[in-house]
Amino acid sequence: MQQLLNRPWYKFYTSTQKDLQVPVVSLYSIFEDTVKRYGERTAIIHEHRKITYSEVKDRVDRVAAAWTELGAQKGERIGLMLTNHPDYITSYYAAQALGLIVVQINPMYTPRELLQIVKDSQIAYLVAERSALKTVDQIGDSYGFKHIFVSQLGIGEQNSILKNLDDLNVYKNHLKEPTHISPQEDIAVIQYTGGTTGKMKGVMLTHYNLIANVIQSKSLYGDQMVHGKEIFLTVTPLYHVLGMTNAMNLGIYIGGTLLLVKKFETEQVLELIREYQPTFFPGVPKMYNAFVNHPNVENYGLDCIKFCTSGSAPLPSEIIKRFEQLTGSYIAEGFGLSEASPLTHRNPTNIKKKLGSIGIPVPGTDSIVVDNHNKELPVGSVGELLIKGPQVMKGYWNNETETNQSLKDGWLHTGDLAKMDEEGYFYIVGRQKEMIIVGGFNIYPQEIENVLYEHPDVKEVAVVGIPNQEHEEIVKAYIVPKEGCQINLERLKEYCYLKITRYKVPKVFEIRDSLPRNTVGKLLKRVLVQEELEKRATNTTHS
Repeated sequence: MQQLLNRPWYKFYTSTQKDLQVPVVSLYSIFEDTVKRYGERTAIIHEHRKITYSEVKDRVDRVAAAWTELGAQKGERIGLMLTNHPDYITSYYAAQALGLIVVQINPMYTPRELLQIVKDSQIAYLVAERSALKTVDQIGDSYGFKHIFVSQLGIGEQNSILKNLDDLNVYKNHLKEPTHISPQEDIAVIQYTGGTTGKMKGVMLTHYNLIANVIQSKSLYGDQMVHGKEIFLTVTPLYHVLGMTNAMNLGIYIGGTLLLVKKFETEQVLELIREYQPTFFPGVPKMYNAFVNHPNVENYGLDCIKFCTSGSAPLPSEIIKRFEQLTGSYIAEGFGLSEASPLTHRNPTNIKKKLGSIGIPVPGTDSIVVDNHNKELPVGSVGELLIKGPQVMKGYWNNETETNQSLKDGWLHTGDLAKMDEEGYFYIVGRQKEMIIVGGFNIYPQEIENVLYEHPDVKEVAVVGIPNQEHEEIVKAYIVPKEGCQINLERLKEYCYLKITRYKVPKVFEIRDSLPRNTVGKLLKRVLVQEELEKRATNTTHS
């Protein structure tokens, strides 16, 4: 990318970052290389049990051999419907060894959501945890799998379709030779996205895409992140692209230890931090918010964490300040999306970071801001964020129309509104679909949310635009108070008037006990808008 030489952020790259090289190899070969170097090092800590890299490799190769003998073929799809468990890692790398395409599935999906994914991707095999079998069973009349492999299946529950994954972990044979992979062409993972805004789309990520993002991520930390020494606090779900890349694949690439946690429970995670002293934490805003609101967070030794990253949703600047004051840790705010494996921007660790900024493009990545006619905008102007780089997806599975809308002339159109400053730091202003228009003025919810997060009694906030009868929108804020706090809404509105222009101040405030989120902690604003429209329809019917 010759044009990168002229970008304002290029001067901030180290010589290594400027000369970034992405190996054209498969994910399984990366895993094999790590096993050769760190075979006796602990790869996984799960429920206080330690598993070495050699032991993981033994399981992977046995599972792959069993699947081969059951007829699994390169290019077939295999769904992984698991929370964070060693079986996820075993199944993931066994699939990569055979050239199977992993389809990521949230174990909490409803039968309707699961059926939509399996029909779209035509999954042949499914690896599921026992708790998900009820959901799987409910789609049995509409879809059939060749085999279902169950993590932690009970004795006597096997049949011709259901097979116990524990048996495959100790299968009699090992994989003789991995399947040949063309890294830049062969799809490694289908990651479904778009479920919060409409029909799900399957993002096709190649082996090269995913390895490129691992190499890019590692380059951000340089020699500070030491091969064979780091411990990754892996509580973000591995079925989410953030956990898959920034915890599992990166951790395994550098020979790190994955401290696997099934579910984020604040007290439990803090106890694990105190016991195992993790050094790297790829988290999401919900987790950081929980930490800063824990009354005794200072007592758990969070200063062991050298690197913190946040993804899946914007992290309010007030939470960043409070977390860093409490722990002394550094949160490298960034940006990513499923279509880019996911990381595209990050605040550098070797130079100044700018609070509220997503940072600069990661090495090997170009980024611009354009208007509605795809014309590049000058510094400081708000427009759509575009991305180009080796981590950008191949396209959407079986969806040429959406692929052509998102990938144009090599650029990924994100649908996010952003601006860039004179040094090449980018700032997300909001989603194009979330922008609110009032009286002809554009209002960006994130700006209002940042102001409300600065209020000492506010724990969580969401700002949305509610359509009104005049074909405009009303700005509404949903507030979750901190425990034990009572919020006077009139005073809260007056507080907003002191901080932002009057037309941006929400016209309506609502106190709630919680906000709707998906299992990764991403705020589901669409649910809030839908609730308002349903209430309005009910009131109209009864009037």
